[in-house]
Amino acid sequence: MNKRLVQVIVFVMIVLLLVPLLATPAFGADLDQGAQIFEAHCAGCHLNGGNIVRRGKNLKKRTMAKNGYTSVEAIANLVTQGKGNMSAYGDKLSSEEIQAVAQYVLQQSQTDWKS
Repeated sequence: MNKRLVQVIVFVMIVLLLVPLLATPAFGADLDQGAQIFEAHCAGCHLNGGNIVRRGKNLKKRTMAKNGYTSVEAIANLVTQGKGNMSAYGDKLSSEEIQAVAQYVLQQSQTDWKS
C-alpha cells in the first residue's frame, strides 16, 4: 500500500469514530426539546407518565410495550394521528417536534418516568 492510501484510510476511520460523539449533543438537545413539548402539550393528561383520562393508557414501560409503542416511530405515529381519546397533533406540531417528543416519551418510559 502506498503512503497516501494509508493516510486516507486512517482519516476515514477517525471520522467514523468521531461521528457518534458529534451526534450525541443533538440527541440531548432533542430530549430537551421533547421535554418542553411534552410539558406544553401532553403533561395535562400524562403527568409523570400517567393518564388522568384513562388509567390503563399510561406511558409506563410495561403499558407501552403491551400496546406496541416500543419505538420512536410507533410513538410518533400515535402523536401524529391520535387514537381514541387522545388528540392528533400532526397539524399542531412539526415533524421535528413530533420526533423530539416521541424520543423523550420513549426514553422516559424506559425508566418508568423516574429520571
